[in-house]
Amino acid sequence: MKKNMGTIDRIIRIVLAIIVAVLYMTGAITGFLGVILGILAIIFLLTSLIGFCPLYVPFKISTIGKPK
Repeated sequence: MKKNMGTIDRIIRIVLAIIVAVLYMTGAITGFLGVILGILAIIFLLTSLIGFCPLYVPFKISTIGKPK
């Protein structure tokens, strides 16, 4: 599994996951929407921690950037 996520991509995903978690815990999002966003937040967090997004592979996307 080759990493395909850059630092900025990973930070954005972690921040979004934290925002969703806070909104869910404060009751701002509930029900079906809360469950779907919670699952998405967990996926964002996991992909950020390992630096690999499986959805990027079929589209040959990499946010790592070229070495200088």
